[in-house]
Amino acid sequence: MIIVYTPADGEPEQFDASSLKVSEASIVSRAIDMKWAEIKEALNEDDVDAMRGVAWVIKKRSQPSLRFTEFDPGVDEMTTRFDKDEAVRVIDNAFDMIAEQDDIEPETVHKALSGLVEACADREHARSLIDARKAPGPKEPDTSGQPEHASEPTPGPSGTPTSAPSETSTSDSSPTSATSPLAVSMT
Repeated sequence: MIIVYTPADGEPEQFDASSLKVSEASIVSRAIDMKWAEIKEALNEDDVDAMRGVAWVIKKRSQPSLRFTEFDPGVDEMTTRFDKDEAVRVIDNAFDMIAEQDDIEPETVHKALSGLVEACADREHARSLIDARKAPGPKEPDTSGQPEHASEPTPGPSGTPTSAPSETSTSDSSPTSATSPLAVSMT
């Protein structure tokens, strides 16, 4: 979650809550008397205390002497926005839900998700995610008139053909060896 702080007399600042260290999350928890799980949930609801606490502790990185009482933004000067990973999850979940529905057209969802763009810190990234879902996906038939086939090998640095690069999955439900946790032997 990104906290956007726009002071009345200054330039907007962005604070990435996911960048906090455990020690910093503990400081925020003590300052606003909430557990970290409650803070994360409160950020989803634009809770002013949660936003202030996270923004303050991140500002302390560059201003170590900044006291909590000295950082007191106006209630309308802060809001939260989805970071890139959150945008991917929300948009993918929306399209996955409509894939299960026969009576909802993807174009309808596309239009509805356009409003979500405003809730993202990187609006261009969100637009590109939504627009990419309009193109035929792996479950949809290829209507380009070209036969389906694997990517052609490309020459490597030595001139020998190599396989086309594979893309990393963003799905939480299908981990790969690169994203799966290593099994620890207890023997």
